[in-house]
Amino acid sequence: MSGSMIGLIMGVVMMSMLALRVQIGIAMFLTGAIGYIWVSGLDPLLAYLKNAPYGRFSLYDLSVVPLFLLMGQFATHGGLSRALFKAGNAFIGHWRGGMAMAGVASCAGFGAICGSSLATAATMTHVVLPELKRHQYKPALATGSLAAGGTLGILIPPSVPLVIYAILAEQNIAKLFLAAFIPGILAAIGYMVVIGIICRVDPEAGGPGSAKHSWAERLQTVVDTWPVLLIFLVVIGGIYGGLFTPTEAASIGALATGLAAWRSGGLKGEGLKECMYGTAKGTGMMFLILLGADTLNSFMALSQLPAEAAAWVQDMGFGPFTVLFAIIVIYLLLGCVMDSLSMILLTVPIFLPIILGMDFYGLGMEEKAIWFGMVALVVMEVGLITPPVGMNVYIIAGVAKDIPMATMFRGVMPFLASDILRIILLVAFPSISLVALWVFGG
Repeated sequence: MSGSMIGLIMGVVMMSMLALRVQIGIAMFLTGAIGYIWVSGLDPLLAYLKNAPYGRFSLYDLSVVPLFLLMGQFATHGGLSRALFKAGNAFIGHWRGGMAMAGVASCAGFGAICGSSLATAATMTHVVLPELKRHQYKPALATGSLAAGGTLGILIPPSVPLVIYAILAEQNIAKLFLAAFIPGILAAIGYMVVIGIICRVDPEAGGPGSAKHSWAERLQTVVDTWPVLLIFLVVIGGIYGGLFTPTEAASIGALATGLAAWRSGGLKGEGLKECMYGTAKGTGMMFLILLGADTLNSFMALSQLPAEAAAWVQDMGFGPFTVLFAIIVIYLLLGCVMDSLSMILLTVPIFLPIILGMDFYGLGMEEKAIWFGMVALVVMEVGLITPPVGMNVYIIAGVAKDIPMATMFRGVMPFLASDILRIILLVAFPSISLVALWVFGG
């Protein structure tokens, strides 16, 4: 039996394990290990496992993962989310639907110091949802806007999935962060526009606006968010000012966020212990997925399936945009059953070489890698709110136990339309994700 056929069989086995709810890291590791033995034997697998995991986990760039996770834990326990929402609400909360828009804006702000969509959705739901209920927002709009806003956590820099993509694609982390700014801002604006349209079509959906704040009150709420603004400027400004590397920036950001959380009292009692436990748990989960993905990708390389798939695509004569469209569809389907990190680890080693081997608007290799990363991340972001999994929706369901899951998924549908439009724009106009890189990143 050919190696590519073995690769196909083990791919089916892995998808079957996922359907049976086997954890993604374990499913990938078992698939890769069994396939490796099938192709090369047990001794080569043991020799691989003796060295490869250490080589992966000791990679210096990966140290940003626990640091950004710790930064997000400190931000969650430090009450910074409430200050962000109060600032957004002070400016636009009096509009019809303005409080939900403020929730989206605060999700974007929290994502700038968190890097995790699930943490963003969970934290902002605890803060914003009670206010939306109190102001008589319909459950579908309230939960849909928060689920969509939570996806900004992996798009607004710093972003853990972007770090992993940068490592896999061998691209500069700082350049990928820079490329994500405009798509992230467009996402937040798009979600706000959707809320405005919903409230115009159905005035009862948004409920009455909050009281209008004076400019003095608005400025005071901005002042109250100074820890968030300072941390963001230090981390991102330090990277692009050449003061320190992304890893050093992550450590400084974690320290600054920890001090802000300590100052607000968020680390008292069990607070610090919970932050450390949450960081360790998240890091362990991600590293298990990394180990599984590395084992699976090594087996796939031995089977020659990715190389043969790339050659088959080229021999078929498909146009570059036909191939890209097919990849996007695959990502949308995978997003129904997998999280974004797993999709990146599973698919980038297969899809990226195919994209780099084709011509898109005359872009260079680095530009294509960064542009494809932005397109892929936005599509994966959609998977966080699509049924039947929709990780963000399940996170919110854990908080809003009185709202049916069907209502929540119905609420995210208008926001999916905004996401699809954004994907089309990113594909049609690569400059959206590359212009900041061209201007500031060299």
